[in-house]
Order: sequence, then C-alpha cells, then structure tokens
Amino acid sequence: MDDPAEQESSEGSVIRRAEMYQDYMKQVPIPTHRGSVIPFTSWTGLSKSIKQLYGQPLHYLTNILLNQWDKMRIGCEDEDVPLDTLIHPCKAEATVWLVEEIHRLSTSHHHLAKLWLSDPRPHAYIDPIFPKL
Repeated sequence: MDDPAEQESSEGSVIRRAEMYQDYMKQVPIPTHRGSVIPFTSWTGLSKSIKQLYGQPLHYLTNILLNQWDKMRIGCEDEDVPLDTLIHPCKAEATVWLVEEIHRLSTSHHHLAKLWLSDPRPHAYIDPIFPKL
C-alpha cells in the first residue's frame, strides 16, 4: 500500500500547483477587441485558432469542455457538417470567451486539484502558452 504521508504530500503539491495555475489564469486578460471571423469545423479546432490568434492559453476546464462538446456531436445527423455553418463564428468565439472568463475568475483551486488528481493526463489539457502579463 502507498505511504499515507507520501500521498498527502503529493496531494499538497497538486493543490499548490492548482493554486498557482488558477492565480496565473486570473491575471491573463480576456481579449476585448476581436476583429476576425474565425472559420472552424470543430470546437477544438476553434480553440486552436483562438490560442494562435490571441497568443494566450485557454483554461484547463475550457479545453475539457470544448473537447466534450466535440464528442457530443458524434452520431448526430449533422456530425460531418462544419460547425461554422451551424453556429456563427462570432457567436461561437464569444461563447468560448464567456466560458473562459467564468473558468478563469470563479474556479476554486481545490476543485481544480481534485480534478487533476483524478485525471491520468491533466497536462494534456493545460496549454503551454504563457503570455507576458
């Protein structure tokens, strides 16, 4: 069995990392000027374009949510239809930024740490983009 003290230390480390991550994400400003219409075929495709265009990360929870939205489309009758023909690109981008603002400003680092501890690959959804603040 695992050593309980070692497990507690590991959990404490994850909680500290989550707190640092959440504090950092709170400091990254949401872009207010958006002058482009971004074509996209999937939510994750839109997120990649947003990250590239604005040079900033999206929150772990936003990345998870957009991935889930793509999975929800599997098996529906319009699964192969590009999303930008179903949802206007400006509305889709505004939705992503609204969700992002919610995640950046109101997520508890304790909740985030709990999710990370249960996720075998949490870093797969943490963007490696670090803009200057």
